[in-house]
Amino acid sequence: MDGRLGNATNFVEVEQMGMRFKDRAEAGRRLAEGLPQLRERPDTIVLGLARGGIPVAAAAASELYLPFGAVLVRKLGIPGRDETAFGALAWSNGDVLRIVNKPLKELILSRGISQSALDAVEAHERSELLRRARQYPGTSHDLRDKTVVLADDGLATGATMRAAVEAVRASGASTVIAAVPVASLEASTSLGRVCDYVFALHTPGKFHAVGAFYERFEQLSDADVVSQLEGAGSNGRR
Repeated sequence: MDGRLGNATNFVEVEQMGMRFKDRAEAGRRLAEGLPQLRERPDTIVLGLARGGIPVAAAAASELYLPFGAVLVRKLGIPGRDETAFGALAWSNGDVLRIVNKPLKELILSRGISQSALDAVEAHERSELLRRARQYPGTSHDLRDKTVVLADDGLATGATMRAAVEAVRASGASTVIAAVPVASLEASTSLGRVCDYVFALHTPGKFHAVGAFYERFEQLSDADVVSQLEGAGSNGRR
């Protein structure tokens, strides 16, 4: 990615051996350091994937003097292997956008997991997504013709980020950048096909879980997220 967001490669990695982050806020600040060309860039907004991406987005947006907010996503996890997603849901303009990894879905069905079990996962995640849409501020933005930076605390399968990309594209975003502290190579490669740019500080050769790259990786509550989103959309440091 060059300083003009021109036609450079759309996957940028800043590799540092043994990279770990103190917490999500520090990860967001380090992301911002790697994206100086976005500082005070007109018609640009940073959206964090709720919940884990919110502190990352808030810290990055503060350093870059950009407005920030949230995009609501929910992973559709395989029953018994919740960390592996067969799809994801995203909130977009009052509707629920759904993506499914069809080859993976067919594989898990062939391995004995029933369609009714997958339907139950989707019903639960859809209900939670709608609950958050009612409760969380900072989720409605005019994205038409804007550059949208989608920030998360990390990418394992990339399913929720893919759903977020589709959601902001549907809302009219002109340029979509996925920016994360750490990502699996598989997820980075996959997202490179749908994003204008993918920016990852670290893509380790062996990727087990996002939390392994943080010293503190606690679960975030609704209150944690709402408190950070209450001022979403304003420019400058918070």
